[in-house]
Amino acid sequence: MYLLDFLDLWNWIGKQGFPYFLARFTVMYNKQMASKKQELFSNLWEFTGPSGKLSLLELGCGTRANFKFYPSRCQVTCVDPNPSFEKFLIKSIAQNPHLQFECFIVAAGENMHQVATGSMDVVVCTLMLCLVKNQEQILQEVCRVLRPMSMD
Repeated sequence: MYLLDFLDLWNWIGKQGFPYFLARFTVMYNKQMASKKQELFSNLWEFTGPSGKLSLLELGCGTRANFKFYPSRCQVTCVDPNPSFEKFLIKSIAQNPHLQFECFIVAAGENMHQVATGSMDVVVCTLMLCLVKNQEQILQEVCRVLRPMSMD
């Protein structure tokens, strides 16, 4: 990715072509990982906040690799720096009516100022931390947007 960016090819290949590749890859990947994802996401409701609703932020949402594994009525906000993923996201939302879609934010995970501090119960990021420029900054942003947990 960085080489493509350096050669100024990322704008076309990455932003236009990558979503199509990832849409196909996601189908194959989910077939292989379905049981593991079901296990990993099976306890998400345990993180529900005082509102009684589960607010989930998916970073690097891409083409919706995790949507079918989220619990019903989960309120999903998606963040991705690539605006070309939005059309795939809209299609996936229609295929996952068990979710309540909040919004799609075009932003890098390192700077999610559009997401309020302490507003999310859960943050999910899969297959994306290896592609970012500053993992530490993303993790700081994740900590910022997560709702503080009480230790009652």
